[in-house]
Amino acid sequence: MAKREIPLGRGILYGVYQNRIRRWLTTQDLPRHVAMMIDGNRRWARQRLLETAAHGHRAGAAKMLEFLTWCDDLDIDVATLYLLSTDNLSGRSTDELTELFQIIAQLADDLAHVRDWRVQHVGSYDGLPDYLVAALQAAEKRTKDNTGLHINLAVGYGGRREIADAMRSIVEQHGKEGGTLDALAEILTPELIGDHLYTVGQPDPDLVIRTSGEQRLSDFMLWQSAHSEFYFVEALGPDLREVDFLRALRDYARRQRRYGS
Repeated sequence: MAKREIPLGRGILYGVYQNRIRRWLTTQDLPRHVAMMIDGNRRWARQRLLETAAHGHRAGAAKMLEFLTWCDDLDIDVATLYLLSTDNLSGRSTDELTELFQIIAQLADDLAHVRDWRVQHVGSYDGLPDYLVAALQAAEKRTKDNTGLHINLAVGYGGRREIADAMRSIVEQHGKEGGTLDALAEILTPELIGDHLYTVGQPDPDLVIRTSGEQRLSDFMLWQSAHSEFYFVEALGPDLREVDFLRALRDYARRQRRYGS
């Protein structure tokens, strides 16, 4: 399908509109951590009558490079990309997963060579092929001393699995120290659980964005998003525009975050 041309006048107007929002955002409190649920890649490929979902996943990965640049240019500290869930590992065909593994491995390598970004894998390695595990670990190693945008790649990730892993880690550590179950019950707090999550030491996401019009969490950062703001974009993942992101930030800045008060 040919790329749709945007009329010159309309393109100029969008540029003016984007710049107006961007200028307004410079006077506002922006999120420190933005989490992105990239959704709609397969529908994007189907709408264009492309042969496989891999075309959509590649387009989605390319869009995520753009998205991270938008975040970095606005001095956002942390960005988390939900790329592959534990449910995907059992719910997608072998052929689609194989292509998706390769795309994510390439994305991890690409991100490790952009600006001063730091890449971190969040999730489990269970069910991932060795070459993808190696690519994620190599990206982490290459960027571990970088001080720019911190990027979490949620691959093989599930929120319930993360909480279960955190509890397992707490119990194992407590047992090695000779503690009893009664003593564990005394010290078990939300703060202790938070110290054993994949994202330990990071701020929780202030803003969670999901593309494609779907309005559900899909087992994403269940613990960390307890006080997050949510924004749902109608555009399919590969069609996400910078103006969509700026609108999400504008909406976030206009909200009053009460934290239960």
